[in-house]
Amino acid sequence: MFENIPWINAFYQLIVFFILLMLLKKYAFGPVIAMMQKREEHIANQISSAEKNREQAETYLAEQREEIKRAREEAQNIIANAKKISEQQTQEMIQAAKEESDRMKENALAEIKREKEQAVSTLREQVASLSVLVATKVIERELDEKSQEKLIADYLKEVGEEL
Repeated sequence: MFENIPWINAFYQLIVFFILLMLLKKYAFGPVIAMMQKREEHIANQISSAEKNREQAETYLAEQREEIKRAREEAQNIIANAKKISEQQTQEMIQAAKEESDRMKENALAEIKREKEQAVSTLREQVASLSVLVATKVIERELDEKSQEKLIADYLKEVGEEL
């Protein structure tokens, strides 16, 4: 079976094959493998860069969420403070209104008391002058008891109308 094989041709073919293999390795496979390695490194760099960017984006997103949470809390605090201030101002205004109404009430009561005292004083003066007048008229006329009672009743009626 191996007797009919031309060994010299096979040997030349084997040498040519190895030479061709060496040439391919040097000029074809070397640059292709180098290009494949560069491509692999480039893809690995892109993957690591994408992962780094994703991590940065997640970190940024978490920071933004935290900022939004803080802003909401701050807004709620501002609203709560505004409500407190509003309630406090309302209470102060109510208290001031009560104090003003109490002051006005006291002034009105004092004015009423002065008017009453003035009216009583005027009434006393009138009663005194009427008493003097009645006494004068009684003295001027010596009246009997019935006439005197009628005269006093008339003057009292007159005093009641003037009040």
